[in-house]
Amino acid sequence: MRKLLMATALAGAIAMPAGSAPTRHAPARAHPAMAAHPNWVATLLRTPEGGVRMGNPRAAISLIEYGSRTCPHCALFDAEGLPVIKSKYIATGQLSYEFRDFPVHGVLDMGPILLGQCVTTAQFFPMLNQMMAAQSQLMKKDDIPAAEQEKLRAMKPASLITWLANYYGYTDFAARHGLTPAKARACLGDVKAIEAIAKSADAANARYAIPGTPTFIVNGKVAKDVFDWKALEPVLTAAGAK
Repeated sequence: MRKLLMATALAGAIAMPAGSAPTRHAPARAHPAMAAHPNWVATLLRTPEGGVRMGNPRAAISLIEYGSRTCPHCALFDAEGLPVIKSKYIATGQLSYEFRDFPVHGVLDMGPILLGQCVTTAQFFPMLNQMMAAQSQLMKKDDIPAAEQEKLRAMKPASLITWLANYYGYTDFAARHGLTPAKARACLGDVKAIEAIAKSADAANARYAIPGTPTFIVNGKVAKDVFDWKALEPVLTAAGAK
């Protein structure tokens, strides 16, 4: 079935915040000891590449994660690394963090991506974190009945995406976390959104040759052979994170 999913995959589917006075020569990195500074963890922006960025837009360190909502290594990083990054590096203005969905498992990833992106910008990271935390439970239902497999091969991409999202429980999960059933169905069937995700994945591969998920981009460069928090933290330290 994994081969079916990968084969069907996406083929053919597819300013600095205003203040009382400008500080032209202020350093980009905010100092932890500052009496008052913006709430960088709550500073969110959807990017042209299809991701959502958290943090100081002028931070000295830019961290991008290409991740999959069905990838166990991504879920582990979300649990172990992201809380430290938020409290230690994003909150102090040193680092901005952007998550970009990457469908490493082809069409299997598309339902979770579409549902996860079908929320407001403020809800994006809470939904992502909740999906990652629930991943092992959602993905343990791994055997699709043989009788269904022939039907799946004949489905159009949007219908296949919806079927898989329902089968693995992502549609119900999204409903429990704020999406109405009608909106969830609309998002799963959004052909333009499906095409945009495929286009973003192609662009990521063309620029970074994504080797798998998670892939981390630090200040524009791929962190090679870095797939977890233990390996990533020294890279951030070398880039100047304190």
